[in-house]
Amino acid sequence: MLSTDDIRFFVAIAAASTLAAAARALDVTPPAVSQRLQGLEQRLGVQLVSRSPRRLTLTDEGELLLLRGRALLDEAAELTEALQARRGSITGHLKVLAPLGFGRRHVAPTVAAFRSRHPGVSVELELSDRPGRAAAGSWDIMIHIGTLKDSALRLQRLAANERFLCASPAYLKQRGVPARPRDLREHDCIALRENEEDVTLWRFSRKRARSPSEVVRIEPMLSSNDGDVVKAWALADRGLIVRSEWDVAEDLGAGRLVRALSNYHLPPADVVALLNPGRSGRARRTQAFLESLRAGLSPPPWRAARKS
Repeated sequence: MLSTDDIRFFVAIAAASTLAAAARALDVTPPAVSQRLQGLEQRLGVQLVSRSPRRLTLTDEGELLLLRGRALLDEAAELTEALQARRGSITGHLKVLAPLGFGRRHVAPTVAAFRSRHPGVSVELELSDRPGRAAAGSWDIMIHIGTLKDSALRLQRLAANERFLCASPAYLKQRGVPARPRDLREHDCIALRENEEDVTLWRFSRKRARSPSEVVRIEPMLSSNDGDVVKAWALADRGLIVRSEWDVAEDLGAGRLVRALSNYHLPPADVVALLNPGRSGRARRTQAFLESLRAGLSPPPWRAARKS
């Protein structure tokens, strides 16, 4: 018979590249991991892992155990949560993925406050410049900003977020203010490489007009995958950037940055939460966290920063 402890042990093995890495994750010695794995295989009468000095590889039987075992653990967690929900408790583990800058500024405080209100929930927050590359089964909620490629994922809109073209006052004074999108070809442009988007293709549409959008292919003088770096370059008078409203609102309000081509729209980049369909997307803790996050973003704090 398999126990839930056996399944959790094997899931940790499957997530590791070597037995030594699994031992570190489980906080035990490598011989202890090897001995327990051998015992598990003997009880089941099958080989679960092909071992080599450099890498662990799951056998077909190991893949089956991993797939069905994860499902069983999820079902057990859902059952426990459903029973505890009857007495008003929110429990379980929640893994949240978020972009680096937005996650630090707006998601991390909500995580801490949520954990204080619900001590029966453990929350793991992972910040990444490419959260979309995370393995499908490794997260419950992913915070996404911008164009969404995989429309099959369930999503909930959290907050409106525009994108602005902006630069420092000193840069615009020195190089002039662009009047039309095509003028950007004569300017120093800075690109943020994120979400695997075509970041050198900037698309503008006129406000209160039905004219077709104007597309400009820029040749960035500087580029980075870090939004803080890109904004720092703009603040240091290095060129024009396209950035989310949430990131530049305070700088625009304080005059450190100035909008350019303000009579044009850029495609919006709303903040949304993607729910993993295979990870208890309707679990009470998931919905409770989303409600907390939405409350913290309503109204969007960056709108107040622009007006201050």
